[in-house]
Amino acid sequence: MIKKIDSNKARLKRHRRVRAKISGTPERPRLNVFRSTKHIYAQLIDDVNGVTLASASSMDKDFDCDGGNAEGAHKVGELLAKNAQAKGISEVVFDRGGYLYHGRVKELAEGARENGLKF
Repeated sequence: MIKKIDSNKARLKRHRRVRAKISGTPERPRLNVFRSTKHIYAQLIDDVNGVTLASASSMDKDFDCDGGNAEGAHKVGELLAKNAQAKGISEVVFDRGGYLYHGRVKELAEGARENGLKF
């Protein structure tokens, strides 16, 4: 019998392994990334208090690009960095969510770095 690997199950396993090592604080929140086939989402999370401090996604009303490609992910990173700067956040811990640091996840990180977030 041929068994197909469940890629989302493997991603969640990687995500749990990473989350065991990193955590967000009010001074240095966790930048969490989630990507679907059509959209990409990012949020800054304070794990100590259990609150989301800032967020951005390709579903936002003022977003004018496609979230399913690298260009859209870069713009989401820029938008998140601007939202973070407005809240006084400059340093974050990057949580790639079990995804490989490649493609849209990498572009989101670079867009955030170019606009002032340090990680």
